[in-house]
Amino acid sequence: MAENFRFGVVGESIRSGAGLAGTARRAEELGYDVLTLRDHFVAEPFGDQLAPLVALASAASVTSALRLGTMVLANDYRHPVMLAKEAATLDHLSGGRFELGIGAGWLREEYEAAGMPFDPAGTRVGRLEESLRILRGLLDGEETAFDGEHYRVGGLTVFPRPARRPPLAVGAGSRRMLGIAGRLADTVGILPRALPHGAISDEVTERLPDTIARKVDWVREAAGERDVELSMMVTPTFGADPRRTAARVAVTRGWGTSAAGLVLEMPSQFVGPPEHIAEQMLARRDRYGFTYYQVPDACMEEFAPVIPLLA
Repeated sequence: MAENFRFGVVGESIRSGAGLAGTARRAEELGYDVLTLRDHFVAEPFGDQLAPLVALASAASVTSALRLGTMVLANDYRHPVMLAKEAATLDHLSGGRFELGIGAGWLREEYEAAGMPFDPAGTRVGRLEESLRILRGLLDGEETAFDGEHYRVGGLTVFPRPARRPPLAVGAGSRRMLGIAGRLADTVGILPRALPHGAISDEVTERLPDTIARKVDWVREAAGERDVELSMMVTPTFGADPRRTAARVAVTRGWGTSAAGLVLEMPSQFVGPPEHIAEQMLARRDRYGFTYYQVPDACMEEFAPVIPLLA
C-alpha cells in the first residue's frame, strides 16, 4: 500500500485556455501532484467544462512535472479503442504524465440531451468492465483481441506505445463497481453510490466511517495482492475551531447542527485549521488507507498549506 500522500486539483471552474494555463502553472507551483478535469458537455452540475483530453494536452505544454488526469471520463461517451489511442497520444505528448480516470457514466440528463440511451446501471457497469479490460491490454502495448457482450476488438495494438501503461483510475460507490475497480484499476476513488435515476446519493449514511470502511474492504478483497491507491475527492472547510466549522458544514449540507459530531468523523470531511486537517489525513491513512486527495480548484490556494505538512 502506498504510504506517501498525493494531492490533486480538480479544474472544475476552468472556462478558457488562459484559465487552464494559469491553473495548471499555479497548481504546479503550489506543490500539487495532479491536475484533473471532469467530463461533461452540459453545464450541470459543475458549470461548462472544456473537453478534458484536448485541454490536458494544452496543460501539459505549460507544465513540466504536474501529472494530468481525467476525473472521470464517462465510458459511454467514447469507444475504448478510440480512447486508448487518445490516452496513448496524450501520455506521449506529456512525457508519461497522463492518468486515465474513467467511470460508468451517471448523469441521466446529459445522456438524454445528446440522444444517447441511459441504460440500466447493470448494463453501463458491464460496459465499463469490458472497456477497462480492453484499455489495459492496449495501453500495456499488447495486441488486443476481445469478444465480449458489449465490445469486440479484433487484434489491435495502439500507437504510440506507452513506455509504461498510464495509471487507470476508477471512481466507484457500489459493491459491484468497487469490485471491478479493485480488480482492474490502479487508483480507486471511493464515492457515494450513484442512484438509478441518474444522480449521486446525498445520504449522510453514505459518508459515515462504517460505510467507507466497508467500501475499502470490498476494494481490497477484489484487489487481492495488487497494490491499489485509494483516493477521495474532498472539499475542506477551514476555520480556527474544528467543531464549529463542522457544525457549519452540517447546516450547509442540510444535515442539521446536531450532525456536527458526525461531520468530524466522516472520512470525506476535513474541517479546521491546516494543522488539524493534516492530522485528520494521517489518521485516515492509518485507518482506511487513503493517500490521494483531490480538492476543487476553487479552494486550491486555501488548501495548499496542508501539502508541506504531509510531504
